[in-house]
Amino acid sequence: MDINEISFENLPKAVAHLVKEIGEIKLLIQNVQVFESKELSIPIGIEEASRLIGKAKPTIYALVRQRKIPSYKYGKKLYFFKEELLEWISKGKKKTIQEIESEVLKYNHNRNRESNRK
Repeated sequence: MDINEISFENLPKAVAHLVKEIGEIKLLIQNVQVFESKELSIPIGIEEASRLIGKAKPTIYALVRQRKIPSYKYGKKLYFFKEELLEWISKGKKKTIQEIESEVLKYNHNRNRESNRK
């Protein structure tokens, strides 16, 4: 269907075509999400973990020794899960000034309510 030729007469065909296209796009997105979730649950080695988090292998070994990074050891090999590494990275997020100010205001508000109850 030529999208440049949409008129009132062929509007139902155009809508039907768009609905079909949207359905195909939804299916593609669902397939990608299933693939990504399966990919996240496959263990990876230290090389891929190093690339994923952007740290050198010796740094990763040090983090593992200090038990600061989620890891698994089987025999002499270290394994990681992408999902856990990405979660570990997100936990290191530094708060913005707005987030800190919001927490302070919330804390002060709750503290004032507690003192007013006494």
